[in-house]
Amino acid sequence: MRTLNVLFLCTGNSARSILAEALASHLGRERIRAYSAGSHPKGVVHPVALQVLSEIGFDVAGLSSKPWEAFAGPEAPQMDLIVTVCDRAAGEACPVWPGHPVTAHWGIPDPAAVQGSAEQVHKAFLSTLHQLQRRLGLLLALKPEALDRMTLQAQVRALGNGAEAHSPDGSGETAPT
Repeated sequence: MRTLNVLFLCTGNSARSILAEALASHLGRERIRAYSAGSHPKGVVHPVALQVLSEIGFDVAGLSSKPWEAFAGPEAPQMDLIVTVCDRAAGEACPVWPGHPVTAHWGIPDPAAVQGSAEQVHKAFLSTLHQLQRRLGLLLALKPEALDRMTLQAQVRALGNGAEAHSPDGSGETAPT
């Protein structure tokens, strides 16, 4: 089975993209090797992102906020899929990615921008985690190793638009949620 290298991008690389990296690594196991980066990384991971991930039993030791240029050079792993998870990063001029990977935008509200009590902020991070979990579950149901590049591109972009992806076997059945 082919392992996909997936890079999740956000502006600050401190919350959404970090959550996506951790979830994709966990849910994807042998199928996805996940990474995250930011156009203007904060340099630290949001503490509530680390708290939420720790609460569900994820190892957070290797998570860090890093620049997207770290994945654009010739020595970087070649990405198969790049997903922006914030609208600002989607609108920025990205580096030229080696290998011309499939790209998609999954706009998700920033939980780090939520103002309110600690409980409200925590709930915002959990909500973001659940949105990402649903989309990643649908991505994994696509069996991307069986799809050509153009079909994968259309299916992954549809996930970002909130659409259900259709099964890759042509049966017309939607991917399970």
